[in-house]
Amino acid sequence: MRFTTMRLCGGEALMAISADVLDLDMDNASVRLEEMGCVIKQKDDMMAVLDWKGMETTIYPQGKVMFFPLKDRSLCIRYATEILEKLI
Repeated sequence: MRFTTMRLCGGEALMAISADVLDLDMDNASVRLEEMGCVIKQKDDMMAVLDWKGMETTIYPQGKVMFFPLKDRSLCIRYATEILEKLI
């Protein structure tokens, strides 16, 4: 997968943005994430918020994944790939 990244929250968070526009079914994605052992803190049609490797992680249907706190761009892309490959 290919991504661009964006710094958010004064540089404390990173968002990986998939080069391919996805259309994730957030209900299905939440079930898969829970099967992976993730605890979903909040979910609706527009996003799912969960803990991933000690970070608050938000997944959006378009294939965007935000990690807080995270400053390493290569880790951001690696983690987003790990998550999205299991959801698509």
